[in-house]
Amino acid sequence: MANISNSMSLKHGLSLWCPHSSSLNRVHHSSSLPSGVRFQSRRYVVASSAFANENREFVIVGGGNAAGYAARTFVEHGMADGRLCIVSKEAYAPYERPALTKGYLFPPDKKPARLPMLYEDPVTGIDIEKQTLTTNSGKLLKYGSLVVATGCTASRFPEKIGGNLPGVHYIRDVADADSLISSLEKARKVVIVGGGYIGMEVAAATVGWKLDTTVIFPENHLLQRLFTPSLAQRYEELYKENGVKFLKGASIKNLEAGSDGRVAAVKLEDGSTIDADTIIIGIGAKPAVSPFERVGLNSAVGGIQVDGQFRTALPGIFAIGDVAAFPLKIYDRMARVEHVDHARRSAQHCVKALLSAHTHTYDYLPYFYSRVFEYEGSPRKVWWQFFGDNVGETIEIGNFDPKIATFWIDSGKLKGVLLESGSPEEFQLLPKLARGQPFVDKARLQQASSVEEALEIAQTCLQAAV
Repeated sequence: MANISNSMSLKHGLSLWCPHSSSLNRVHHSSSLPSGVRFQSRRYVVASSAFANENREFVIVGGGNAAGYAARTFVEHGMADGRLCIVSKEAYAPYERPALTKGYLFPPDKKPARLPMLYEDPVTGIDIEKQTLTTNSGKLLKYGSLVVATGCTASRFPEKIGGNLPGVHYIRDVADADSLISSLEKARKVVIVGGGYIGMEVAAATVGWKLDTTVIFPENHLLQRLFTPSLAQRYEELYKENGVKFLKGASIKNLEAGSDGRVAAVKLEDGSTIDADTIIIGIGAKPAVSPFERVGLNSAVGGIQVDGQFRTALPGIFAIGDVAAFPLKIYDRMARVEHVDHARRSAQHCVKALLSAHTHTYDYLPYFYSRVFEYEGSPRKVWWQFFGDNVGETIEIGNFDPKIATFWIDSGKLKGVLLESGSPEEFQLLPKLARGQPFVDKARLQQASSVEEALEIAQTCLQAAV
């Protein structure tokens, strides 16, 4: 979804998408909320006033995946005729952010993806009682129902240790990616700080640029939140075959500048230094809750507290995507998920609940994936998917040439499964296994001679449980 509409137009320099038509009254319905939370219906009243968005009934704050899919769901329900407005800090229409560390970073001869440009003006304040928003330029926006889809901001190194030096990059939006591409065109030595998704995907991209690449992270292995040590080793070996160097268990003291003021090296706590003319920091992200703290935050998982329809404790205000702390029904716990799949699904569920009488609780199955080395000329394109919960014991099947699968089993039940280089049919099986959580014979699964056989065993256990 490069953008959600080809009819958006520039208007007074604001990042507002506001189709023109008369506003209508609408009553929003409520249903059950978490204990201690009450939701009251709020009627949107059209009033004569000089609001920059002409009293739009529905306002979406944010410009990423969640905002785009929320807007598209409004459109699908015929609610874009003068009642819908998007306000965002970015200069682009809502777009698919995962491409920023995948196809968008490919060198020019590898046919990188590109996006259309629009306009910008972030929200800086909210008046809950008056149902208004204030933007950075001082414009006043009116809302009847507000959908907060502000996503996350990249965690940054402090300025005092060189976090803002020229040549130091963070990736969260297309402007960040464009800036990094400009550096990569001139780079010789690249250091990537972080061994998670960003680190892995950016390192795969810099291989395409044929750059000297070193990945530094404090953990013992790549993607420690999901990969087992043995699985991580397989991926680390693949990256090393492509020329990537790893420095694990390392702590960074500061980033050093050269005589020209640009970053020139990474200094580690042990006193050693690594030369670098381009550094990418990929150490996580934080939910962008400012200026919405008053709406109600969840201190345990971060983000804005919502119920199963993404309603906050305040009437007429919703939160979706990365910023939402929601009930993860399948595992009976609160969660905040930073993933494009959740951004899409939460947006669609929220808007459908807002516009209709349906009251069923959002029932999300955690899903993560990555695609790397997919540019033209790559000797091996890599794509893995994970569904479920990575808890309990693990069983690894396959030799990574090219397939490998990891199964997570807790109290005899299959809780999660990761598959590398599977067929379309095999990938379609994964969410069924993770949601069904069948009891699995561990000994039989461990004796499987191939990934295909292991998946057949798991599928048989699933069918037996039905």
